Amino acid sequence: MTGLIIQGLINGLILGAIYGLIGVGLNVIFGVLRVVNFAHGEFLVLGAYFAFYLMEYAGINPLVALPLAFAAFFLAGYLLYFVLIPRLSKADDPEISSLLLMFGVSIMLGAIMLLVFDADARSLPYEIEPVFLKFGPVLIPTVRLLALVIALAIIGALTAFLYRSQLGKALRAIIMNRDAVRIVGINAERLSAVAFGLGIGLAAASGVLVAMVFPAFSPFMGNDYTLIGFIVIVLGGLGHPVGALVGALLFGVTEQVSVVFFNPSIATICGFTLMVATIFIRPSGLFGRQALR
Repeated sequence: MTGLIIQGLINGLILGAIYGLIGVGLNVIFGVLRVVNFAHGEFLVLGAYFAFYLMEYAGINPLVALPLAFAAFFLAGYLLYFVLIPRLSKADDPEISSLLLMFGVSIMLGAIMLLVFDADARSLPYEIEPVFLKFGPVLIPTVRLLALVIALAIIGALTAFLYRSQLGKALRAIIMNRDAVRIVGINAERLSAVAFGLGIGLAAASGVLVAMVFPAFSPFMGNDYTLIGFIVIVLGGLGHPVGALVGALLFGVTEQVSVVFFNPSIATICGFTLMVATIFIRPSGLFGRQALR
């Protein structure tokens, strides 16, 4: 039993790091723009397909495809911002309007993926030798350990960007007070486009890791990953990448350790119970606004 618990803890940490990366991208967009990006999961799945076809037709390693996916989707997100988001500021309730807009984008992207890629699930045939690493009674796929390192490295780089660079500090300033940023002469629109592109790029990078770690992906899986992203935001707190990581690790460990004692359905309930308890005890999340001031 001890070995199973340790296995569950390690699996929870690995999945939690990937969940954290999913939540960080969603957190950046919602924190800066107050846009409820319901299409986040669809962009993630598109990132998985991006890596799949690069490997299938060009023989490009997924580790190389990951930064390519981030760059390509960052550019797409940057341009998409000017098409979709500025018009929301004219609405009576921009947050509700953004929810409806991005929900429509989610449905549209799901339908396009179904039309282009068909309904069949795909998998990324990527392995590293040795396939498994054994630590006493614990057996861990090497790809999962690699995904854990990559996810932590990306979140660490994003944290350094937000807290050390001038551009990152400006993005954090928008999260705290958008009007004050405009008063001091910063181009808030361009910064917002960067934030939107950053969020979409992180979603695509998450999709590459998801394709490496999970057995299959399909056009129907976007909503599941969007839901995970919002859970991470609730647990960790708005606008805080470290909070997103900690919240995701708590969610992943709770879910995976619960699988050892209960069936998967009850384990999922345990994860959502943690989210509900966090809302009651600390509505702003573990690293909410107080951490940003």
